[in-house]
Amino acid sequence: MSRVFNFSAGPSVLPLKVLEKAAGEMTDYRGSGQSVMEMSHRSPVYESIISETEQLLRTNMQIPGHYKVLFLQGGATTQFAAVPLNLMNHSGKADYVISGQFSQKAAAEAERFGDVHVLASSADKNFTYVPAFSATDIRPDADYVHICLNNTIFGTRFSEIPDTGQIPLVADLSSCVLSEPIDISRFALVYAGAQKNMGPAGLTVVIVREDLIGNAKDCTPSMLDYKIAADHDSMYNTPPCYAIYMAKLVQEWLRDDIGGLENMAVINRRKAKKLYDAIDASSVFKASAEKANRSIMNVTFITGDKELDQAFCTKAEKEGLVNLKGHRSVGGMRASIYNAMPEEGIEALTAFMKEFESNV
Repeated sequence: MSRVFNFSAGPSVLPLKVLEKAAGEMTDYRGSGQSVMEMSHRSPVYESIISETEQLLRTNMQIPGHYKVLFLQGGATTQFAAVPLNLMNHSGKADYVISGQFSQKAAAEAERFGDVHVLASSADKNFTYVPAFSATDIRPDADYVHICLNNTIFGTRFSEIPDTGQIPLVADLSSCVLSEPIDISRFALVYAGAQKNMGPAGLTVVIVREDLIGNAKDCTPSMLDYKIAADHDSMYNTPPCYAIYMAKLVQEWLRDDIGGLENMAVINRRKAKKLYDAIDASSVFKASAEKANRSIMNVTFITGDKELDQAFCTKAEKEGLVNLKGHRSVGGMRASIYNAMPEEGIEALTAFMKEFESNV
């Protein structure tokens, strides 16, 4: 069977070259006589893997030297608790921007540990836009402001990094990490589940400014304390070894095959434009997100007829265009066009959309 074009929101498509390299090294990594799946995480060969992964990530993302890179587990959802436990430690207050389901869940989790204020929300229009706010709207004694930079379910994103003044900015980057250059110095902390653009599920990356480490609440479990993770070089316990190795291969692909994040951004914007242009030109399909806040990673669209939406997804799957069904919160369709989605996939999807429309 030939490979399909996989538009899944996550776990998502991986670069074919990465999968082929991983397959070639499956039983013998660089002459070690072992698979990465079975080697000790304390061995010199694995220590070189995790070290190389960090250095590649630092180079690709241009991470400043005074930020720690942590390789953790538990998905971005675990960080909904880890962030307030580590950072809500002065006033016990934090301001959250609610622009989708995941930021909503993050705020609800943070309420367990302190005073959470909803700074802005787009719930009034089912998260079809990203709500605006200014630095003057933020409580002056807030320990941090939390945003989700790209909203996987609703297909929206912050087109610019918001200004939070002197208040530390925290961001969930799960569905947009590595898609384009991002100025990490604008953030106090960012976190991301790997299963969108970085590798397979199982790995979560936290990038945190060093001065914010070491003040976790007394009740913080060891596995959620950034200082413990940093002091043990992300190996306080057995890390997600194979997922980290796969992330290394993805970083190499971004560097060697793509030429870095600036080139990746050009490709991603071109892919998104092709798809949005096809939607905007259609008399059947309509984009769900407001134009000013459209995501370049997750494209949501509808026909307005649930039965027609279902027919589209069913027929698309038969054409090798899979995982296009939208989240139940939005309905319709969602095409997640992460880094590894080739432009041929976009072209195949837009061609099918035209064919489908001609038969409606």
